[in-house]
Parts: sequence; structure tokens; C-alpha cells
Amino acid sequence: MKFFRRHRQLPIGLIAILLAVLTGGCISVKQEGSAPRLLKSENATQDDLATEVNRFARVRSMRAKMYLKFEDNSFAEFGSKEVYRSADGDVIVQRPAMILMKVQVPVIRTDVAQMSSDGETFRVAVLQDGGSGKYKKFVKGTNNADYSGLQRSLSTGNENGDKRTRESVNAFANLRPQHFTDALLVRPTDAEHVYTVSTTFVLEEDMSVPQKSPLRKVTRGYYLFDEYLPANGRLLITRRFWFDRVGGIRLARQQIFDAAGEIDSDITYGKEGKLSDSDGFTNLPLEIIVTRPKERYAMRLTYQSPEDVTIDREFPASAFVLKNSWGLDEVDLDRMLQDALPKPVNKSGGATTPRNQ
Repeated sequence: MKFFRRHRQLPIGLIAILLAVLTGGCISVKQEGSAPRLLKSENATQDDLATEVNRFARVRSMRAKMYLKFEDNSFAEFGSKEVYRSADGDVIVQRPAMILMKVQVPVIRTDVAQMSSDGETFRVAVLQDGGSGKYKKFVKGTNNADYSGLQRSLSTGNENGDKRTRESVNAFANLRPQHFTDALLVRPTDAEHVYTVSTTFVLEEDMSVPQKSPLRKVTRGYYLFDEYLPANGRLLITRRFWFDRVGGIRLARQQIFDAAGEIDSDITYGKEGKLSDSDGFTNLPLEIIVTRPKERYAMRLTYQSPEDVTIDREFPASAFVLKNSWGLDEVDLDRMLQDALPKPVNKSGGATTPRNQ
């Protein structure tokens, strides 16, 4: 009996050893790694988000001194861009979509350009061109016009013309003052649109943490508050608001879409603070970045003295129609676009002259 018990114990030990050897490849030593910190997200309802959009929309008009920094992203596909030195800006905006902007050289306060939009048309006066004066122009056009074909013709057209003049016209045809009204004066919600809410999480870097710190990478939660326009049985997205959910609910970004669902403007809102010396305009962005993907540029607007901003003063409509008081050469983009269109051809092969109906 003792012999039997002794030999019963051996196979059990051997089996244990064999199991340890055979399964050794499946056993790993615990290793510590770093994962992005998941920041705590606050909760809000759809009504809360709509209320926050409409709080921004309470601003009916504004006049402010700003620092302007222009970024040319024409070569973004090659991983490069041109960042221009900051300029001073005197900006007046008023609902529904009117703006007057003066761009000045810092310190000496010389106007480089002035631009305006009455909500339907825009005008841009190029007042400084670096010395020669040959490229000073007064450019005017229509806000919702598509000048892409015109820009191609200006770039590849008459080689005997002045290339720098063509490029100047192209640049200011793209840089429309209307691009900044929706950024500075957020439109309120309304009954014509349909609104939805969803959530997303984005991997970001916390710039307040040293670059090599394992705590630099964070995962931040956002609410997406989308606005749709019902049309022919479909829903067309018009705007998307990004609300940062960390430490409260803050409007961090606004994207505006065209009729094809492509982004027209991508607007980022920076740190919030108080504008003007009154009590009703707290927790508003002190810096705004407007990115126009189609025109390949971005403009950073920063309030110089937030407490000196004038809010809700009524400005006359005539203030938003820039006059060519400098006697500059005028460039009418609408007329140039009409001239660039193919002329109707009659049966004999010659161009016909359109007759007024």
C-alpha cells in the first residue's frame, strides 16, 4: 500500500511540472504602460446646449480692437504654411451679417486694408502693397458668388498681364469679410432647423503638461450639437457645435457647412473671459480662429483689451458699405466673372450677343 501511494504522488508532480513548461509561453509578467488620461466629462441636455448657443447669440453688435494673424495654408498638402506678422484690427460687426474691418500696421497705425460687407456684397480696399503702389486695388463682389472659375482664369489667363496683380486679386477675392461675421456673431437656434445631440471622445495633448510627461496625452469628451435643414425629404447639415465637457460645458468649436455638406468655416473658440465693462457678457471667447479650408487660409483674432469692447451699440447700415474714397483702381469681380463666361455660339459659329428679355 505504501509503494502504491508513493507512485501515485509522482505522476501528479510530473504533471504539474509538465503543465508549467507547456503553458509557460502563455504566462506573461505584468507590465505597466501609460494610456491617455480619460478626463472627467460633465453632463448636459440638448436644451442646455441650445441655451448656450443662444447665450452667445445675445450679442447684437460689437466694436473691438483686435490682433490679427493671417496664415496661408496653400501649401498645407506639403506640410508647410506661411504665418504673417500680427496686424492691428479695428472690427465692427452687427446683426444680421454686417462687418467693417480695418487692418493696420502696428505702432504707426497706418491702414493696410479696409473691408466691409453689408450681408450681401463685400468690398475690400488694398491700401498698402509694399512700396510701388501698383497693386493698390478696390475689390468688390457678392458674398454668395462662386469665383473659383474666375480665379483659375486669372491664374492661367493672359500671360502678358501682371501676374502679381492677378495673384493679389485672387487673394482678396478669397479673404471676404463675411467669413468672420458668423464667428463673432453666432446665429441663434430657430424653429426652421432640426437639432440632434451625440457624444465623441478625442485624443488630445495637454499643453500645460511637459512634453515628455506620460500625463500629456488625454482623452477629452465633447458633445456634438448638430443643426439640420429639412429640404425635399432630406436633412442637410448646416452647423455643428462642439461643446467641451471637461470642467463644465464650454462652446469650443463651430463648423459651418455648405449645401454639399462640405465645411465652409471651421471656427475654434479659445479661453473665455469677460467682454466690455458691463456685467452681461461674461464667459465669452477672448480668442477666435477662423479656418477656411476651401480658400486655404486661417485668421486668428485676439481681443487687445477685452474690457474696452463696445457691445450692442446700434451702427447705421451705411457704415458697412465701404466707399472708394481713395480713388483706387476698381476690380469688379462680378463683371469679370460675367466676362469670363463662355459666349453663346450661333449656328454659323460666331458668338452671339445676348438680348435683354
